[in-house]
Amino acid sequence: MSALLLPALLCLVSAMAYAGAAVVQERVAAGPAGAPGPCGPLRRPAWWGAVALTGLGAALHVAALAYGPLSLVQPLGALTIVFALPMAAVRARRPVGPAGRRGAVLATAGLAGLLALTGPPRAETLGAGERPLLAAAVLAGATALALGARRARRAVVRGVVLAAAAGAVFGMASVLTKAAAQDWTSHRTTFLAPTLLATAVLAAAGMLLSQASYHGAGLAAPLATLTIVNPVVAAAVGTAVLGETFRYGVPGGVLAALSGAVATTGVTTLTRAAPDGPAGSPARPVFPRIRRCLTHAGAERE
Repeated sequence: MSALLLPALLCLVSAMAYAGAAVVQERVAAGPAGAPGPCGPLRRPAWWGAVALTGLGAALHVAALAYGPLSLVQPLGALTIVFALPMAAVRARRPVGPAGRRGAVLATAGLAGLLALTGPPRAETLGAGERPLLAAAVLAGATALALGARRARRAVVRGVVLAAAAGAVFGMASVLTKAAAQDWTSHRTTFLAPTLLATAVLAAAGMLLSQASYHGAGLAAPLATLTIVNPVVAAAVGTAVLGETFRYGVPGGVLAALSGAVATTGVTTLTRAAPDGPAGSPARPVFPRIRRCLTHAGAERE
């Protein structure tokens, strides 16, 4: 268990940073743009503060992945919503309430169960041929989800679909980060540069998708979706491809599944305890806004 203490602590601080970033992102998405035009949020210092917090969370996440297994590090990312919703409640000057406290207890208990059942880190890493295939498959799935989100009439549905795409992309980015960390520590640097490049592309795509998911959908539903999808994708790769296991064999796996269900119940309870976004918020297409932003920026440079 002592070998898992450091990555668990790193995950704890990383989740705090990610939670702060999510709260700021949602505030930027819900509030008036600081400047006119499609790039308005990018001109607000608060948005860049969210980027800085995300960078801090990512750095700590990378360190956790270097010392701990995916099957532990990714589920602990669910602590993000445990921290984010109380932060949002404090900002809105409203109490968390009994449902919020119950959800936090369930999520924490489920994650503690996963921590106790997670096996020791393994030295296995993704092969050179597996990395581009997995990254391309996840990117294709995320693109399909983002395109499908444009058809959603309700903002909250669109936000959840975009958050699912962001969670899948972030989960795959964590898998590649784990592979890059193992390449570095074992001095196998042949595929390090392309792995880091693919990780950067996935992280940037996840950041854009997560920011878009908060438009009109509030904080709770998109963040809960991202929090659940992210570890599911990464842990699935960790167990199916990297051979990561839980303690005590099959009984340990069953108990880990039950712990995951308890944590998911807690996250869902936290989501229901939080206020939703505005009911009449219109759904905004993602890719046209990004295209207009780039066009607008190019015109300003000219």
